[in-house]
Amino acid sequence: MSQTIFVLNGPNLNLLGSREPDKYGHATLADVEALCRATAADYGMEADCRQSNSEGELIDFIHEAGARKAAGLIINAGGYTHTSIALHDAITGVALPAVEVHVTNVHARESFRHHSFIAKACFASLAGFGIEGYRLAILGLATRIGAKAKA
Repeated sequence: MSQTIFVLNGPNLNLLGSREPDKYGHATLADVEALCRATAADYGMEADCRQSNSEGELIDFIHEAGARKAAGLIINAGGYTHTSIALHDAITGVALPAVEVHVTNVHARESFRHHSFIAKACFASLAGFGIEGYRLAILGLATRIGAKAKA
């Protein structure tokens, strides 16, 4: 098995830090990626962080993760969470352990955000922890696959 975790971020997450900071905070996507790389390294793994505003490109990233036999996926599909059966199918198709992450608590927001097509393809979902949710997702994934923290 690979020691790589794919961390995928969907549409508009490239705007973290400037997009609605009252909801999403001031941390940038670069901050998220640094947090993920550092957390993965604590478990002797590597975080391959990618962002796309394109649904098709996110699907291609998921397929690549499967082909490379990645250790797992962390995915914040952004708005595609609520619309994309294709992302759900891609995640189930590669059969990798996956965690869904959202910076905000989607269940405390508009009703259209309350349904996730991604959640059923993932073994866990985290929402509302800010960017700390990514760290928690990696910890959960590491536990799920039996990775141990480096001493």
